[in-house]
Amino acid sequence: MGNKELAAAFERIADLLDIQGEQSFRVNAYRRASRALKDLPQDAADLLASGALAEVPGIGKGTLEKVEQFVKTGKIALLEDLRAAIPGGLPELLDIPGMGPKKVALVWKELGVDGIDALRRVIDSGELAKLKGLGEKSVAQIKAGLEFAERSAGRTALGVALPIATALVEQVRRIRGVCRADLAGSLRRGTETIGDVDILCESASGPKVVEAFVSLSATKRVLASGETKGSVLVEKPDGGELQVDLRVVPAESYGAAYMYFTGSKEHNVRLRELAIRRKWKLNEWGLFDAAGKRLAGADEIDVYKRLGLPFIPPELREDRGEVSATDGLPKLIERDDIRGDLHMHTTASDGTVSAEQMAEAAGRLGYEYIAITDHSRSSTIANGLSIDRMWRQIDRLRELNKKLRHVTVLVGCECDILADGTLDYPDSILAACDLVVASLHSSLRQDRVAITRRLLAAIDNPYVTIVGHPTGRLINKREPADLDMEAVVAAAARTGTALEINAAWQRLDLHDRHVRMARDAGVMLAIDTDSHAPPQLEQMELGVRTARRGWVRAEDVLNTRPLPAVRKWIARKRAKAR
Repeated sequence: MGNKELAAAFERIADLLDIQGEQSFRVNAYRRASRALKDLPQDAADLLASGALAEVPGIGKGTLEKVEQFVKTGKIALLEDLRAAIPGGLPELLDIPGMGPKKVALVWKELGVDGIDALRRVIDSGELAKLKGLGEKSVAQIKAGLEFAERSAGRTALGVALPIATALVEQVRRIRGVCRADLAGSLRRGTETIGDVDILCESASGPKVVEAFVSLSATKRVLASGETKGSVLVEKPDGGELQVDLRVVPAESYGAAYMYFTGSKEHNVRLRELAIRRKWKLNEWGLFDAAGKRLAGADEIDVYKRLGLPFIPPELREDRGEVSATDGLPKLIERDDIRGDLHMHTTASDGTVSAEQMAEAAGRLGYEYIAITDHSRSSTIANGLSIDRMWRQIDRLRELNKKLRHVTVLVGCECDILADGTLDYPDSILAACDLVVASLHSSLRQDRVAITRRLLAAIDNPYVTIVGHPTGRLINKREPADLDMEAVVAAAARTGTALEINAAWQRLDLHDRHVRMARDAGVMLAIDTDSHAPPQLEQMELGVRTARRGWVRAEDVLNTRPLPAVRKWIARKRAKAR
């Protein structure tokens, strides 16, 4: 069992206790433990064995005992008891945006709602709107959340699917008779969620390769096994299933198949139209002339070239102008262009390691600088820093910089944008920081006018450097805030404020279309991981993929610049405060 499964178990305990009306301090203790476990830099079982887990902030004596239960048996007795005490359909209501534990408890106890079907019934009958404490607006949000959950069903977040798929493709490459194998499909394009995993491999022994593929240890169930294609279901960390399809093709068709099984349906239609104009035929087996002669197929680049196109990076293959780009395609940002990470947390708030340890981890990645941006005082569940604690944090980070040799730590904070648009810290603290990330964390369901006005007020503050995870969405869990993104982008461009591409797999916020909008408007972007533990710094790759989908170049991103240039860019906006 991994840390993610363990963290999910503790989060579910908190949810079920909340549904049953348990006191908030006990509920929050399990939520803190869940977050601490999720962010651990090492396997929880190893830390438990060494005794180090007891020293992790957020892990108390009671939670430590339950971790031990889980490691030994794969179960936690308290969780089993809580599940047995409520209807089996209640926990799935928690996956609906707008249905937190207290609302689930309310509809269960007052209306007898015991699952999704029952919830849908009381919405349609009007009973839910009559329930005290809800009303039409809340019901509309719950109904929208139910529709959102249904749309998201069967989709797997990129950050969940990619590690699974990467491990599987490595196993396929080791199958006897396989010459090469690669990930294709929406995963290769870097879409934020995927339906299934597509693996392409070259081999002359299709049936044997497929037989070996469907027999891999990760296979939970075989859906199909043929001469050139196999389909299986594998388990996801959350207990769900992910479909993985393998296609076997000969060498002469590999490039055409790689192109075909990577591009979106719309992109592939555009390419076929180009072929038809020349009286050619394009499919997964190759590009052929009118007489059936193969013109290209072994290599993707050759297929694009014969169609009169440059090589189109996978992330752009969405039919968003990439085929008809008359000015050519931009040179997209690469992972190696990143020089630092400007949004991360430490044990000062809700991270798992110290600022020094985060700096050391960043140094191992070759970074020139990082920004420590712990939470501000209103984020109580995240142990946000009071004003006094923040002043001490500023002093500590300044002292830390004096002894670090290879990585510079920028003094920062993640300052909450409050419900009325004011910032959680006074300007005196913001001015003392090198960099400020301003973020929406609460009241995300305000109407469009109110929440947009609130974000614009933060953007206008001369000390706000970056707007963190601007829409507040959580992939497959929470819809984005109803922002007027055109107004937000225009304000960011006018004031010289960066918009963040938050690379945390649960967020990828901004999403690719808003990234493109911002880039086209000349807005500076920042790709940050919002890390709470050193391993999460590796999520930068997901943020870069999202940026590439938005046609972003290295020069469009603040943290591709050397530190003096970053400081100069920040100073330009701050000069307006004088």
